[in-house]
Amino acid sequence: MSRTAPGDPRAARTRARLRAALLDECALRPLAEVGVAALVRRAGVGRATFYVHYDGLEALAVDACADVVRQAVDALHAWRGRPDPVEAPPALREFFTGLAPHAALYRSLLAPGGGGPLGRVLHRDLRARSLAERELAGAADAPLVASAVAATFAGVLADWLHGLLRATPEDVADQVWQLLVALHRSR
Repeated sequence: MSRTAPGDPRAARTRARLRAALLDECALRPLAEVGVAALVRRAGVGRATFYVHYDGLEALAVDACADVVRQAVDALHAWRGRPDPVEAPPALREFFTGLAPHAALYRSLLAPGGGGPLGRVLHRDLRARSLAERELAGAADAPLVASAVAATFAGVLADWLHGLLRATPEDVADQVWQLLVALHRSR
């Protein structure tokens, strides 16, 4: 994604401006219709500066959507103790209800079934967090269940965003939660 030093505050500000500009542009038109020229104009940076930080618009878009990945991972791990097997934790419900403002952008980066560039990032990060927690707990078949959790969540999220699953945000949160609880109990 970015080719600049992660600790450089100027680079961080420039990337933040580019991410904000992309989200603003995508609020007006689909990602496929966003041009680099309009984007850099909105961000107040030069075209060369854009390419110092990103290989292209898709790389910027995935970076701009990285917060949604972190939110998903955190929402799925926001509970403590024994999980309610029916109702999702409030953080997971809030995650699904908060997707609406940028849903079109997420759909463009997250293919049905959970693929696409954002799906790969989501799967990787969710699998890593799930694996670490299962290994810490000494759970059996930690890699298998971590992979199943990541694939299930990414797939359900993508299919819901693409309209393949008809449910309110609260209902889809509960439904995916029930699947994930079942996966954790299966091993």
